[in-house]
Amino acid sequence: MFEFAWPWIFLLAPLPWLLRILLPPADSGDAALRVSFLDELQQVSGRRARATLPDWRRQAPLVLLWLLLLTAAARPQWVGEPLPLPASGRDLLLAVDVSGSMEYADMHWDDEPLSRLELVKRLFGDFIENRRGDRVGLILFGSQAYLQAPLTFDRHTVRTWLDEALIGIAGKNTAIGDAIGLALKRLRQRPAQSRVLVLITDGANNGGEIDPLLAAQLAADEQVRIYTIGIGADPQQIGVFSALGLGVGLELDEPTLRQIAEITGGEYFRARSQDELHQIQRSLDRLEPVAQQYALARPAKTLYAWPLALAIFGSLVLSAHTLWPTIGPSLWRRP
Repeated sequence: MFEFAWPWIFLLAPLPWLLRILLPPADSGDAALRVSFLDELQQVSGRRARATLPDWRRQAPLVLLWLLLLTAAARPQWVGEPLPLPASGRDLLLAVDVSGSMEYADMHWDDEPLSRLELVKRLFGDFIENRRGDRVGLILFGSQAYLQAPLTFDRHTVRTWLDEALIGIAGKNTAIGDAIGLALKRLRQRPAQSRVLVLITDGANNGGEIDPLLAAQLAADEQVRIYTIGIGADPQQIGVFSALGLGVGLELDEPTLRQIAEITGGEYFRARSQDELHQIQRSLDRLEPVAQQYALARPAKTLYAWPLALAIFGSLVLSAHTLWPTIGPSLWRRP
């Protein structure tokens, strides 16, 4: 079925005429020469002025271009038949630490050194894509926590947002409690027993306004399970980096992360390889999918490119037609 996504755009159709009426006419600042004996001059020269087109014929191409632009702006689309969306699953939010310490390249993947954030992207990119039937969202946190992607079935977009995450985009510190608090705000409206937060960090809480353990207790009250995942080198490796004068920020606060998981009924993991990530995925798969509200989606194919292309092509043709009497003779004139 054909429809316009924003049909109210057509209310702007009379805008050019309203502006012409309301705005004062342009003044070029040049003196105008009025010739009262133009007909006599034409007879003497043997030439006649070109016939002027009626007003409506001169304005018709401009009206057509304006209507084409309005049509493109109204977003014409062809909407297909309703398709059912998965009606059961989990509501899974990923909270990813993007603080300054996530920049340290103390991780490895296929013998290639990687920063901690790059390891997270490689480990959890496919993880997000494989959560079929689950709504997935993304929180990025540093000194503050921000919702980057709301809960959605569009896992590919969530993965894209994760791949585009930058170090320090939310500040240099680590506000674990604030990240949990934001996740609670987004999950509390979802059905109970399906609320899951996967918290990924490489450090200890050193920012924000909410204590992580207090936030964990609030999460337990709201039946939100938190799976905490530690990123970063092992303690002995951190000692080696420090001996070499390479600061790697705060050491991972594993006791707090374990407490957060225990309070909420989740689990704590270290994520350093695909095998460890598979353990996390198996734990999440053990959660029973919960029946959710049935939903339908109608695929839509956008068609705005066609009227927009016609408007651009018509503008070029109209400009060429207008300029040709001026530049055409000079092009054919011999040097």
